[in-house]
Amino acid sequence: MALDVGERNIGVAVSDALLQTAQGRPTLRRTGWEADVRQLRRLVEENEVQTIVVGKPLHMRGEESRQSQRMKQFATKLSKILGLPVILWDERLTSFEAEQQLEEAGLNWRERRKHVDKVAAMLILQDYLDNRPQ
Repeated sequence: MALDVGERNIGVAVSDALLQTAQGRPTLRRTGWEADVRQLRRLVEENEVQTIVVGKPLHMRGEESRQSQRMKQFATKLSKILGLPVILWDERLTSFEAEQQLEEAGLNWRERRKHVDKVAAMLILQDYLDNRPQ
C-alpha cells in the first residue's frame, strides 16, 4: 500500500496480489491522528497489506525538506502502531504528474482536485513496485 500524505488528505493505492500494478483507493480526509490510523488500519486489514510505502517529499536536487522530516516521523509512528514495515519513497513530481494525467483525461480542475492525491499515491506505488529490491 502506498500513501501520499498531505495536510488535509491521504491518497491511497494498493497493489494487486502479484505486486505488479498500483490501484487507487478512495482518498482519506484527515481529521486527526487517531482517526487517520483507524482508517489506515481498516485498509491494511481489508487489503492484506504487508508493507506501506509513504511518499517522501524531497527538494528537486534530492535534499531533505521540512515536509520529508514530518513524513519520517509519520512513517516511524505508523510502523510502530500497525506493526508493519513503512518505507519512505521519493515522491518528487508525483503530484505534478498526477495533475497532468488527470488534465489529459479531460477532467476539469474541480474533478482533478478530487483525484490528484489518489493518482499521486498510485504513481508512488507503481514506481516502488517497478524499482523495489527483489
